Amino acid sequence: MPLIEYSREGAVALIRLQRPPVNALSEGLTGELEEAIQQAGSPEVRAVVVTGEPHFAAGADIAGFRAAHQEGSEEQLAHQLSKVIRKMEQLTKPVIAAVRGSALGGGLELAMGADFRYLADDAQVGQPEIKLGIIPGAGGTQRLVRLVGLARAREIVFSGRFVTAEEAAVIGLADRVMPADQLLSTALADAAGWAEGPTVALGAAKRALLEGWGRPIDEGLEIERRAFADCFWTDDAREGVVAFIEKRPAVFTGR
Repeated sequence: MPLIEYSREGAVALIRLQRPPVNALSEGLTGELEEAIQQAGSPEVRAVVVTGEPHFAAGADIAGFRAAHQEGSEEQLAHQLSKVIRKMEQLTKPVIAAVRGSALGGGLELAMGADFRYLADDAQVGQPEIKLGIIPGAGGTQRLVRLVGLARAREIVFSGRFVTAEEAAVIGLADRVMPADQLLSTALADAAGWAEGPTVALGAAKRALLEGWGRPIDEGLEIERRAFADCFWTDDAREGVVAFIEKRPAVFTGR
């Protein structure tokens, strides 16, 4: 049975983790996830939803850590997962992580690689690696601080505690919280809305925001200048300008 299910609903790609019972992350699952993300890079796909049921992903498969200790070998999963999350983060289209149940450790790191995190109201997230004597190894210390600030990120990582959906929304770790039975349909509907937008411009804005964050202002402005130039001559830009002048809704094609 595949560990990742990839499907399309119009211009929206749905990537569903399916490794029962809790979608523990393994090298096999991460490899299939990478393939799904590559598929989602197709121009026909203009938005992406990543999800898993009944849990988004309750962390790494700890058996792999134990095997690495016993064999004296380098642990590969965190490095592999980090690269895959980075590829997802660099997709030039909006990505929504729809989180049910638990998103812990690598599961939260995966969710933080998305542009938006939608949480079921009974979901819980966290970076509990410290309780194993290790730290987040797939981007957790870097993306968490960017989302919630240094002080909150430090407390969450040091304590390893679980964060409720309600708290996640308050601190900026969740963009939307809703009943579990509305989660996937809402994420897909919102993704479909993004897919009708000017995809090249959305990708350019995403790149400018991510690459410019934390850089000196002059470097950030240069990144923004290049991103602006990339989308200015697109068909969508021409359509947007004409539609504005003609006082009608723009019809974007993603080109």
